[in-house]
Amino acid sequence: MEVIFSKEYLMEMYRTGQSPDKKHRYHPGIIRKYIDIINLMIRTRDVMGLRQYNSLRYEKLSGDKKGLSSVRVNSQYRIEFEEHIRDGEIIASICRIIDLSNHYK
Repeated sequence: MEVIFSKEYLMEMYRTGQSPDKKHRYHPGIIRKYIDIINLMIRTRDVMGLRQYNSLRYEKLSGDKKGLSSVRVNSQYRIEFEEHIRDGEIIASICRIIDLSNHYK
């Protein structure tokens, strides 16, 4: 699938493995796992392929985050993203990464 980053800091963390500013500081282990999951998303054919990895706990969010989906980085952090289908084909999914969030805060 194709992955698009909605925020510059998310793309920079993926490319360099470091938080680009003080506002978005994460433990190096979280960043490594974030990069691994983004790479997995890129290699996966479509969003439904994420369901085979139980540890990711892929889910569609509800409430004030309705319209977003998420996968877990660990028990505390998740990657939130929007799902899109290109040209009506389910095969070509596009994920727009919205945030790496601590969903307990």
